[in-house]
Amino acid sequence: MVIWLARRRRSENRDLEYPTPGLRTSGQRPSERGGEISSGKQLRVAVAGAGAFGRNHLRVVRELEAAGEGVALTAAVEQDAARAEEAAKRYGIRVFASIDELLKADLNLDAACVAVPTVKHHEVAAALLEAGLDLLVEKPLAANLAEADDLIERAERRGRIVQPGHLERFNPAVLAVEPRLKRPMFFEAHRLSVFTPRALDVDVVLDLMIHDLDIVLTFARSAVREVRAVGLPIVSPKVDIANVRVEFETGCVANFTASRVSTERVRKLRFFEPREYVSIDYARREVLAIRMEDSGASGVSEEHRHPPLPQELKRGKDGAPNSSVQLAQAAAEFLATGKLDGAAIEKLMGSGQIPATVAMGIVAAKNDPEKLKAIAKGLAGPQDGPAPGLRFVKPEVTPGEPLKLELLSFFESVRTRKTPKVTARQGRAALELALAIQAAMAAHAERAGLEDFFRGRC
Repeated sequence: MVIWLARRRRSENRDLEYPTPGLRTSGQRPSERGGEISSGKQLRVAVAGAGAFGRNHLRVVRELEAAGEGVALTAAVEQDAARAEEAAKRYGIRVFASIDELLKADLNLDAACVAVPTVKHHEVAAALLEAGLDLLVEKPLAANLAEADDLIERAERRGRIVQPGHLERFNPAVLAVEPRLKRPMFFEAHRLSVFTPRALDVDVVLDLMIHDLDIVLTFARSAVREVRAVGLPIVSPKVDIANVRVEFETGCVANFTASRVSTERVRKLRFFEPREYVSIDYARREVLAIRMEDSGASGVSEEHRHPPLPQELKRGKDGAPNSSVQLAQAAAEFLATGKLDGAAIEKLMGSGQIPATVAMGIVAAKNDPEKLKAIAKGLAGPQDGPAPGLRFVKPEVTPGEPLKLELLSFFESVRTRKTPKVTARQGRAALELALAIQAAMAAHAERAGLEDFFRGRC
């Protein structure tokens, strides 16, 4: 089943702009008069939700406060009595049972982090926006497009900032790659997690895959042309594992795999662009690139000076490099980093397209680094490194905790009134694609007669 997405109107693709508010009216906070907030003033911040995500927001805001970053953790909202008591004791703040109670306390707040379940995003964020607060709203921005559009309208009308919490935008590896982008034309994303009983109010697309959807939309810079998707529920009532193929209007193709029922944790994005293959490991915050040397730079003979690039080699019907190319890439990464991508190797071996002698060698080597290195050398090329005319590059990655970098960026936007790095409209675009994927999965399930997988899970 193919879901076609119409080109978005130019006006819908623009970044959200924040108009300068007019004169202060009754009920507005001082910062709503317009202009920047004084750097000497502490931003008073509340956190809505003290669950799995909210606890991290509470921790990081307090750490930024202790580091003298000009913010103060002022209050929290949490309905669960045990979590509320824990937050109050740990941070010495007032914790309210509802947003109404928080707002009635008149704490002169400047901003808030919304980390409640997705189904509550709109209700909570709308109330805080109407109270005049700037918001960082955890991903996804809302549960549906109507709610997202309403939040955008409220933010524009009130002159407030809404920054969706697409955390991977602030991953140091992504920050290192973004300025170097040329024209990526094929993406492959894998995001796998061991099952945990959290975020079960949404499926794996809105829970995990949406991170990669946002990154690829940002890197591809193109409208979506078509979506194909398959998904199944395994241990929860909603889809727990999904495989998606997205084609963009530019011809760029992206394959996504997301699972929250895996035996291991994987966070990787690989892409091909002219004269370069790039691998991002979100979890390790590392980047590896294999690049074609410029003519004459490699010192090799003319016949070897322009070997085919990885993206120019044979591909399967889905546009992906074939098994031998992918195996060579995994081997090259192992030689460059000393870390073996076990999931990729296992997948390739399971495809049955790897020569039997190579597969037997990998199995026999098991976890012996020296034996694996010898096999990798043979797969990646005759020398310690890539084939003639190619070279390994490890771009410099500046260390940092993504959530801390995300919050610092948000607070900078609150102070300066500049457009945030991740805008509300970009959050809407990621949500729109995620919902299109859900529709494609539902259509596939109906066509394939997968009622048995979904029966009794609703």
